Amino acid sequence: MSYKVAIRSFKTLTYVGSYKKLRDRPVPYYCAALLGAGIVTYNQYKQNKYRAEAKEIMQLRNYMAEPITPISQLEKTQDDMKAQMEMLIMRIQAEFCRALEKEEDEEAKFKVDRWTRKEGGGGITCVLQDGRVFEKAGVNISVVSGKLPPAAVQQMKSRGKNFENKELPFFAAGVSAVIHPRNPMVPTIHFNYRYFEVEDKNEVHWWFGGGTDLTPYYLNEEDAIHFHMTLKHACDAHDASYYEKFKKWCDDYFHIPHRGERRGVGGIFFDDVDQPNQQSAFEFVTSCAEAVIPSYLPIVQKHKDDAYGYYERQWQLLRRGRYVEFNLIYDRGTKFGLHTPEARYESILMSLPLNAKWEYMHEPKPNSPEAKLMQVLKVPRDWLLIQKSKSSTT
Repeated sequence: MSYKVAIRSFKTLTYVGSYKKLRDRPVPYYCAALLGAGIVTYNQYKQNKYRAEAKEIMQLRNYMAEPITPISQLEKTQDDMKAQMEMLIMRIQAEFCRALEKEEDEEAKFKVDRWTRKEGGGGITCVLQDGRVFEKAGVNISVVSGKLPPAAVQQMKSRGKNFENKELPFFAAGVSAVIHPRNPMVPTIHFNYRYFEVEDKNEVHWWFGGGTDLTPYYLNEEDAIHFHMTLKHACDAHDASYYEKFKKWCDDYFHIPHRGERRGVGGIFFDDVDQPNQQSAFEFVTSCAEAVIPSYLPIVQKHKDDAYGYYERQWQLLRRGRYVEFNLIYDRGTKFGLHTPEARYESILMSLPLNAKWEYMHEPKPNSPEAKLMQVLKVPRDWLLIQKSKSSTT
């Protein structure tokens, strides 16, 4: 196994408890260990490295459920992107679920539902409902394969993919989460990161997609800036042009045309990413997925105990109604899932809130906090003042 592959596998599996213990030790510990170990042969190094990787893969059992792909197969195919993506999404799911549980009361835990499909693959659906902090939180992974019917192929074509065959052998793996908090001062977050392979005319096409976006009920500019800055740092580590491009893509995608407003204050969104190469694209997606917790958890901790009343709750329920409208009418991921053979509707519709409300012709009062939010939803804001910075340097 090459040096790059070893480093890649190590990064993908860093959530394993044994690694975390080593990672937290001071630098002198490593220096002493290095001096004490002395010089070992190259063959011994390779053998030890293989045993360490195998041990880490076996500890995938510590995640929310058993992997969809048998562990023995994951061990044999570590270099394959399908295996790498499955290990990544299982780690991200476990990290996020456990981080959310720490914000909840002790008795509030995720219900774990591992499912399989006859055609190939399956998924792990984790849902927490009726918590004190989170009214409904869902974190899904899916690893599925089979043949896409024409309706699902058409959903891909609408995203710029053109294929000749009507039915296509495919593989898809992804992690998706939607968190609906109980307190209206805490925003909803959604993220999704996915990998596709499609075979057409004996040629394999692959690409990554995903994004993270924030949907507040009451606008806190400091929170929005923190959220966007965290995502920008993740993007900048790979390409300085990514954040601005994917931020605009997010604003355009999460648009409710019949309302003339965005779903929230945006974030990043991208699809069909297959450049500059497969490994670089995977590392970019990894950075974005790992940015979710630092972008969101500080906001939860800051506001989960804020005071609110009946009026704020009713506004939250109205905004959730907009969330439902977008997901059921416009979201391409939802449509793709519903058109996939043996679609698992409970998992696909996990993104919908536990409670929502629709009120005929509702309009917020002028100059109210609700009206302030609507201004940003109708005209997306440059939260990090990138355009202003560009104009000042020209």
